Formats: sequence, C-alpha cells, structure tokens
Amino acid sequence: MSRRTLTDQQWARVEGLLPGKRSDPGRSGIDNRLFVDAILWMAYNAARWRDLPPQFGKWTGVHARFRRWSHAGVWERLFESLAEDPDFEYVLVDSTISKVHTDASGEKGGLRLPPSDARAAA
Repeated sequence: MSRRTLTDQQWARVEGLLPGKRSDPGRSGIDNRLFVDAILWMAYNAARWRDLPPQFGKWTGVHARFRRWSHAGVWERLFESLAEDPDFEYVLVDSTISKVHTDASGEKGGLRLPPSDARAAA
C-alpha cells in the first residue's frame, strides 16, 4: 500500500459523505475507496490521466467518474464537510518550510529602495 492511500480511520470519516452508499438510489459505489485513492495518487504525482497505474482501473473510467463527481458538486460537499472539523496533524509553518529570498531578508547593507520621483524632483 502506498503512503498516499487513505488509512482505515480516514476512510471511515469520508465514506459516508460519498455517493454510492447502499441507501442511495442507482448503482452502488463498491470501489469508492479505490477511486478516491486513484484521485489522491493523481493529485500527489501531478500526473496525466493516461499515466494512472492499472491497479486503479482504466484511466478512462476514473476520469469519467471524476468529471461526474465534479459536475455534481461531490468534491465541494466533501471538502466543506471536512473543513468543519479540520485535522491539524500536518500543519506546521516555520523557516525550514517558508524561505524568504535574500533580497527580502535585509541581508548585507539592509533594505535598498530606489528614490521616488517626488524626492528626486525636489
């Protein structure tokens, strides 16, 4: 299992929010977890649809389902409901993550601004 697939705890949190439950009319989403894992793989790797590994199914089917869910607003509803109870496990910002360009850090000689037009005219 790759590190980008959902854990059982994460899946339990998301499962009820997705279409295809037994209580929903129409076809059931037996492979919803595999589908969501495929989308996470695509997002993590910034890959083209054709590069989707065969273990996730045919890329054409995954793409069609992604489009259906997008047009139906499934992803928006999922993100909105997860945003109500955020998981801050991986939220950390410090100087090792957010670097500032040396020009903005006041290095060697401080900040140098060009003279403004008004000051130059005076």
